[in-house]
Amino acid sequence: MTRPRKQSAVPGALGDLLSGLAAPGREAIVEGAVVLRGFALPEADRLAAAVAVVAVAAPFRRMVTPGGYAMSVAMTNCGEAGWVTDRRGYRYQATDPETGRPWPALPEAFRRLAAAAAATAGFAGFVPDACLVNRYAPGAKLSLHQDRNERDYAQPIVSVSLGLPATFLFGGERRSDRPRRIRLEHGDVVVWGGPARMAFHGVEAPVEGEHPLTGSFRINLTFRKAL
Repeated sequence: MTRPRKQSAVPGALGDLLSGLAAPGREAIVEGAVVLRGFALPEADRLAAAVAVVAVAAPFRRMVTPGGYAMSVAMTNCGEAGWVTDRRGYRYQATDPETGRPWPALPEAFRRLAAAAAATAGFAGFVPDACLVNRYAPGAKLSLHQDRNERDYAQPIVSVSLGLPATFLFGGERRSDRPRRIRLEHGDVVVWGGPARMAFHGVEAPVEGEHPLTGSFRINLTFRKAL
């Protein structure tokens, strides 16, 4: 069955993209946070191809935490700034610490999808300048944390799931708050901001599997306004 197309009153190129994307099943998590089911599916092939290009210029790597532990999730970045962690701490910086070169530019397909998802979730005018690309192999996970290295907390976070499914954990403003467990499938997009901007969140390890687009991995694109 063909999904109905979403009609948008947003003018220009962003409105065209919104009209061409699948009408999402919108699921509220808490005030300020929603899941847009299947929102990225029409763009999934283009997004995956862009990830491959980014990874050639800035290969995936397992970064080290300030405490000296290698993260289980492999990461890379694109955009004006990239999120990094090492013995000196967590931060954004304009250059890849492994090469000394600027991070790859944010692909236009990334920028447009992030803006469209944010607008659909009620956060119009979102212009990301950074995308953290996470690659989850079976067994890799991300513990509960807050996104707090960005300068402007008024801007939302947009998170796009590609490939293998995984369980997303979405808690409150305290690490001890019991998180909700949300299964995310290929093409789902989570957007949170406003009163939910500082919520603790994480990802449980995906189970072994094979996806026609991403193979044995789950790929997550997390868009931020970092600078």
